[in-house]
Amino acid sequence: MQIKDLFHQGRPLISFEFFPPRTPEGEASLLRTIDALRPLRPSFVSVTRTGGKPREAPVAIVERVKGLGIEGAVHVTAIEASRDDIARHCDLVLSRGIENLVTIRGDIPKDPGFVPPCDGFRYAVDLIRFIRERGHPLCLIGGGHPEGHPETRDLDLSIRHLKEKVDAGLDVVITQLFYDNAYYFGFVERARRAGIRVPLVAGIMPITNARQIQRITQLSGNAVPPALAEALERAGDDPEAGLALGVEYGTRQCAELLRAGAPGIHFYTLNQSPATRAIFENLRRESLV
Repeated sequence: MQIKDLFHQGRPLISFEFFPPRTPEGEASLLRTIDALRPLRPSFVSVTRTGGKPREAPVAIVERVKGLGIEGAVHVTAIEASRDDIARHCDLVLSRGIENLVTIRGDIPKDPGFVPPCDGFRYAVDLIRFIRERGHPLCLIGGGHPEGHPETRDLDLSIRHLKEKVDAGLDVVITQLFYDNAYYFGFVERARRAGIRVPLVAGIMPITNARQIQRITQLSGNAVPPALAEALERAGDDPEAGLALGVEYGTRQCAELLRAGAPGIHFYTLNQSPATRAIFENLRRESLV
């Protein structure tokens, strides 16, 4: 089923993002993790590419996820791909019965010798246009940036870029992670004012320790509320205290988003389920999902 159609079912969507593990043992563990989430009836699972994994790796995992009775979406990055690469990948995805593609540019490789293909894609919007022009019957999902793109913190410019992607054929937007809901609410307001009408799903990554905050702020520049950072510092290296704090904060954050009308929550899990599962269960107890 196409994810864009799930928004007509009358309840917010709750979804999870995973990445292909490095080993067969890791993949078996990941599938057990996903299977354990099945009783919660997640709306869908997306699988991204990491660590130099081949383009086919997420396809194989999503195919197995669909075998568990859970809808799935495959990530595709464009920065290193030729047009032939993307055409073949779309054909592969469709041949495996997968109808949903997360279309992103991807990070520019740090290798100073990297040269993009001469017939490649400079931006995600170019990838989206290419897929639509070829007529692939896929639901296309893309990224949004409540705090601005890491390469430009101009919030209005980020919205203009998002509008270009939607006009090119994007069906659903999932935001990058954020910890202050004011960024999401401002993002939605700017997007609607610009004429963007597709679902704007909130991307959430539960924080469970202070080191995680440090990594996130260094990599993405996301703002972390001082009260949350201080509380996690006080929790120190106690994993139980960090998990409890992350679940409590994440539950409050997601509850506020859903009560304000967010059409869904997409959890960046880092292949770990305890915090996201606990938050999901809390939201269900509050009848929010």
